[in-house]
Amino acid sequence: MKTSEEDAGAPRARRRGRPPRDLSAPATPERILLKATELFAVRGFDGVSMRDIAGQVGIDVSSVHHHFPSKAELCEACFARVFALERATLEPSVRAVAEAARSASPSDLVGAMHGLVDTFVDFLDEHPHTTFLWLRRWLDPTRHAPLDEAYALPIYHEIEQALLDAAARGLISEPTPHVTVRSLVWATHGHVAALTAAGAGAVAVAREKREFRAYAHRLIGLLYAPPGARGPSRQ
Repeated sequence: MKTSEEDAGAPRARRRGRPPRDLSAPATPERILLKATELFAVRGFDGVSMRDIAGQVGIDVSSVHHHFPSKAELCEACFARVFALERATLEPSVRAVAEAARSASPSDLVGAMHGLVDTFVDFLDEHPHTTFLWLRRWLDPTRHAPLDEAYALPIYHEIEQALLDAAARGLISEPTPHVTVRSLVWATHGHVAALTAAGAGAVAVAREKREFRAYAHRLIGLLYAPPGARGPSRQ
């Protein structure tokens, strides 16, 4: 008969049941959000069911409902997640524009705007699902309007206010900052959509990215050039 000491030293047999969880894998809510964001971006709100999302994640639909009780709440959580990442990425550049509008020279302000354009273009190039999530939402302009108010307009308004402040100080001429901001945003989203639709090779994609970035910088230069002068062109 084995002693208690022998029992203590013997390896224990693994109990049957669920395999040990991979602690390096994303938690279930994050996995749900990742797949839901992809599906909403491709199919739109009405083209996706909670069961579709569960199948993509590899869990039961009841688990999806446990974390996100309704599809509308899950959709908003997807926008909130995308917005948080976009906000964290753009915040330094937005802050630089706001600070330049209050205390810097015209050239510093225009330089800060160039920096913001670069940051935004880089972000959407790296996270194209953001574009398609918003394009799907904008296909129905009057539906889910609170999403715009919560996850798009705050950044727009900060940039618009900075441009208004700069105009009030005489740094630039900007009578319609809301049109400028919206136009730049839409142009960049259109750039991302065009790249995806074209399905071009790496060389063509790289050229298109360079050309769009040069266009965006040229637009900023022309919009905020001193009277009688052309603004700087960045390649």
